[in-house]
Amino acid sequence: MEATVSKTQLEHMEVQGRIKLIEETKTYGSNGFRKRELVITTEEQYPQHLLIEFVQDKTDLLNSFEVGDQVNISINLRGREWINPEGQARYFNSIQGWRIEKVGAQPSEGMPPVPPADAFEPVSEINDEDPDDLPF
Repeated sequence: MEATVSKTQLEHMEVQGRIKLIEETKTYGSNGFRKRELVITTEEQYPQHLLIEFVQDKTDLLNSFEVGDQVNISINLRGREWINPEGQARYFNSIQGWRIEKVGAQPSEGMPPVPPADAFEPVSEINDEDPDDLPF
């Protein structure tokens, strides 16, 4: 039986949990490949500790987060094959994050809160009878 997963299913995957660990950014190889790992713990009956990696420019997304933050992370599943020196195939999976946001985040500092809709006065009727009767 052949296993298939549609691209649409993989494009909108998210995981939610509390940050348990944030590693420093590490650089690999002569081309400067960057990777930063994060561990979140899901909050469910059987909590899971998930290692999520952020690569290249996405490593900077973690700069404004701290251990203990409740977050929602958009992820992609990645899989690869490696042939060992004996010629046997080995398979590895990873979870790669590409967006992260705090759950229940408050508006950014410096931004005024948005008042509720009922705080605004209703728009008055426009007088169509006299187009020269403008308030300015």
